[in-house]
Amino acid sequence: MTVKPSKCELFQQEVQFLGHTVGGGRCGCQNAKIQKIKDASRPTTKKQVRSFLGLAGYYRKFIPNFSIIALPLSELLRKNAPNKISWGSEQEEAFVSLKNLLCKEPILQLPDNQRPYILRTDASQYGIGAVLFQEKDGEIFPVAYHSRKMKPAEINYSTVEKELLAVVEGIKKYYYYLYGDKFVLETDHMPLESLRTSKNANARLMRWALYLQQFDFTVRYIKGSVNVGADLMSRLLEEEISE
Repeated sequence: MTVKPSKCELFQQEVQFLGHTVGGGRCGCQNAKIQKIKDASRPTTKKQVRSFLGLAGYYRKFIPNFSIIALPLSELLRKNAPNKISWGSEQEEAFVSLKNLLCKEPILQLPDNQRPYILRTDASQYGIGAVLFQEKDGEIFPVAYHSRKMKPAEINYSTVEKELLAVVEGIKKYYYYLYGDKFVLETDHMPLESLRTSKNANARLMRWALYLQQFDFTVRYIKGSVNVGADLMSRLLEEEISE
């Protein structure tokens, strides 16, 4: 290994790396980058919206349900949307929410490969979410958050299909953390149990079932009130679409 002394920081308790502050087994957003988001003025064009979402999106792993919160802003970037954007209360709420969430200096626990992972997933009518956790000293800490809205075809999936889609998406998202290790899958539904007992599983479910066979995990069913990280995403999206 060859290092360049001018680019090295040795014997530090905390370092700045790729826009992040890393130290003490934790990872946070870099203050300089957060200040730029805090000082960002309200966008007036698609280019400015894209720029804001690009900067804020770099830290999406720190924010539960980022894609859902940012949805009103993302909708402004649709192909047929006018360049001069129409800014309403939904866009203002999303803009302010993202700034506030990032300015709270959110913290994630750095992954420890010596400890087992816990993956929580959830699906609603319009979105799916996943949170990767690890337990340390009797407490569960988030390692990363993931969420996305469903594609038009996915919205028509059955409940079992949506729940299993969330499981598969979560595992694919954190593949390099989970593959080859035993982990716990926590969900407030029973899509895997339904799949095992159903004699009429369709081709899509069977394909996902085959994909999951390569992973070593146990399923732990939890109450919806406990599954706050993954479940909050679906609740926010449903409220937004209802409005």
